[in-house]
Amino acid sequence: MTTIKKYLFVLMAALGTISISCTDDFEELNVDPNKIDKISPGTLLNPIIYEMASFNTSRADAFTFEIMQVGLPYPSPSGGEHRYDISEAAGNSTWNNYYRWIKNIKEMETTAVAVEDKNYQAIALTLNAWVYSLLTDSFGDVPMTEAARGDEKILHPAFNTQKEVYTRILADLERANTLYDTSKPMIYGKDILFDNSVANWRKFNNSLRLRLLLRVSKRTEMNAYAKMAEIINNPAANPIFTKNEEAAILKITGVTPLVSPWGRAIDFTTFRSMSEFFVNNLNELKDPRREKFMIQAKSKDGKTSIGYKGIPSAYAGSDSQFDFIPSNHNIALVTAPMVSVIMGYAEVEFIKAELAMQGHIAGVAKSFYEKGVKAAVEQWGATLPTDYFANPKAAYDGTLERIMLQKYYALYFNDYQQWFEYRRTGFPVLPKTAAMLNNQQVPVRFKYPDLVQIYNKANYDKVVAAMGGDEINVKGWWEK
Repeated sequence: MTTIKKYLFVLMAALGTISISCTDDFEELNVDPNKIDKISPGTLLNPIIYEMASFNTSRADAFTFEIMQVGLPYPSPSGGEHRYDISEAAGNSTWNNYYRWIKNIKEMETTAVAVEDKNYQAIALTLNAWVYSLLTDSFGDVPMTEAARGDEKILHPAFNTQKEVYTRILADLERANTLYDTSKPMIYGKDILFDNSVANWRKFNNSLRLRLLLRVSKRTEMNAYAKMAEIINNPAANPIFTKNEEAAILKITGVTPLVSPWGRAIDFTTFRSMSEFFVNNLNELKDPRREKFMIQAKSKDGKTSIGYKGIPSAYAGSDSQFDFIPSNHNIALVTAPMVSVIMGYAEVEFIKAELAMQGHIAGVAKSFYEKGVKAAVEQWGATLPTDYFANPKAAYDGTLERIMLQKYYALYFNDYQQWFEYRRTGFPVLPKTAAMLNNQQVPVRFKYPDLVQIYNKANYDKVVAAMGGDEINVKGWWEK
């Protein structure tokens, strides 16, 4: 294919007007399912799950780790996202990949409707809500109603407000809950996430509803607290995750096509360090996840292990100030067999803890909190010590800050969730340094891609005026 044609494919993907299959061959990028001899609702399911999950895992490493002081490049003499030096193109891959798979999800739903399979319809609605939530929380207002409609000659989609997006996806999740039918099997192949368990797909759907309702809970018009209480108080009608085994965690076996997103696992640890903030909290907690997440620091000569020790994110000065080799990421995390976290069970328990603490649901917040911590630890194959909560740093103290610190660790390696939850609550409190840019403020969004600004200019100008600018500090609707 010519360079010009390749450019046009990238452009159309950026505008959300074409679908692109999970292949690196440009000749096969714009696959029309109507021209395939036979397509079922299951044809696109596994590619959507794998490609979205693996992309999100890579972005957790490339962006969230830095912005949320999990890890940082080392050496890093200047700049970098851990110093809030955010490039114009920081969100480009997020925009392009999400719209690519939104188009495929739409095709999956259309096919499911055609064959009258309500379970696959429901799955498509769940996946669509999941991807759109990530998209709008990354950018703010985004095309939705007119997106992925290039086949209808809509090549310059209008933007929907974040309120409109959330209203739609929450309604879709509510509808999907009524469509799931556990008495009917998934017949179009084996799905790689839940192994054809309709019950677990439904639990993911409703757990996702809780996540997104909590996200918009500041907006009183959404009646989020009452809706979350309704879900939690009626598990028969609204089943949610109750254990790690039910969670939306993709097991990447290493057997093609379930291969690690890292072509070379060594790239995960080359010129990298753990952040002092991330490590110090785990040290104070005496947390068993340390050995799962990182390796020990060493003396400058590399001969002696000196425990778990990171360096400050956004440090000022030269790298020579550190007289040790800091802890680094554990390469096992990206070496198959590995996992890609879409939504864990621990998150559900922390949502319950927050709601109980604030009096929105019955139950003991301390119990929910401790269940969340235990689930988060066990999710990574560690064992919670019997005396863990005897530590004053780990014990529930009745504050949102304590819940959110543990939730921060529960959301480790989970796409952008640490970043989103920080923006919602302001927790955990992240250290600031003089070397931080952006007035020491954590950015709250990505800028729209240049291709959108150029080729969808009229709609771009409208949305920028409505939002108050296309800058990294412009807050979204649910943050105000």
